[in-house]
Amino acid sequence: MNGRKNILITSGFVLSVSFLAAAMTVWLVSYRYSRFSFDLLNAVCCEITEQEPETQKIIAAALKEYTEGNPDGLSQENLLSALGYHASDFSDFHFKHPAVFAAAGWLTGLSLFLFTFLYRNRMENRRIKDLTGYLEQVNSGKALILSASGEDDFSRLEDEIYKTVTFLYQTKDQAVQAKNEFAENLSNIAHQIKTPITAVSLAAQRIKQDFNCEALEQIEKQLSRLTYLEESLLILARLDAGTLLFKKEETDVFTLLVLAAENLQELFSGSGTSIEIPEQEEMLISADMDWTMEAIMNLMKNCMEHHKGGTVRCSCARNPLYTEILIWDEGKGFAKEDLPHLFERFYRGKNAREDSIGIGLALAKEIIERQNGTIRAKNRPGGGALFEIHFYSH
Repeated sequence: MNGRKNILITSGFVLSVSFLAAAMTVWLVSYRYSRFSFDLLNAVCCEITEQEPETQKIIAAALKEYTEGNPDGLSQENLLSALGYHASDFSDFHFKHPAVFAAAGWLTGLSLFLFTFLYRNRMENRRIKDLTGYLEQVNSGKALILSASGEDDFSRLEDEIYKTVTFLYQTKDQAVQAKNEFAENLSNIAHQIKTPITAVSLAAQRIKQDFNCEALEQIEKQLSRLTYLEESLLILARLDAGTLLFKKEETDVFTLLVLAAENLQELFSGSGTSIEIPEQEEMLISADMDWTMEAIMNLMKNCMEHHKGGTVRCSCARNPLYTEILIWDEGKGFAKEDLPHLFERFYRGKNAREDSIGIGLALAKEIIERQNGTIRAKNRPGGGALFEIHFYSH
């Protein structure tokens, strides 16, 4: 409705201006023509009366009769035509050259059209620039309320953009709220698990002092599993909520691998598995030492669990784009159907241990990717599982 109203107002304004311009033109032309006729007639009469003074009364009578609207009594002879004159012979320069008027009118119309076109184009570019700037602010998260700029061809687009942005902000807020609630619930569950774990652990220690039975070993084993689950859930909850901050610093890759292996030394010795880390020159990455070491340990344990009694090997290399860390074993490798799901939370592969929770690889992936890194798992051509980590320089 507003668009139709604007069209009617614009059309009425254009027509009004056109009629006024036409009326003014007619008045000016009529005045010019009347003045020219008066001057011509005056010159003729003055010349006649100067040569024949007695004709003044005749001329006055003729003019009076003509101006009173009764030209019928005047002579109807076309004297000027008989003398060889035409109407154009008594026109001045402007009336002799109507093309000049046409050219002037065409140039005036063209100028008005160009002015209107350029003005409209400038206004459209300005509106497009304003909307583009608003969308850039939306992308950067600094968008304010989109203020109305009047009714024009872009008003509907502006309204739709604002409604879409508002909906996206609402959706984002709802997603963040749901994510926070999920992380909070996960944290609460982990804390609830921690209390009975502590109680059972203390009770098992008291029983173990007096008895030595296999049941106690099973209790301790399950307690260790629950403790790891509780700690992992807390870490994942902090990652999901964005409250786990990484203290990035220059960290040497070889030192990182050695410290991770030392923390697993008892576990590796118990399973008869060895770990091989060739000494290399210093390679620095920007990462949190403790959390990155946690991720590396999870990968080493996974290789050890699938190739007990063998050797877990590590290597590192660097190029202009990234620093690469490889961790592999010489076992059977991953099952083909497990490869797409290895880093999913709580996914247990085909060859996973019975007490496996399926959270170690997911946790390692989260830690690495949040530090400008990538990780993928694959089978080596010669046999065995391989983890490939890239820490990018930029």
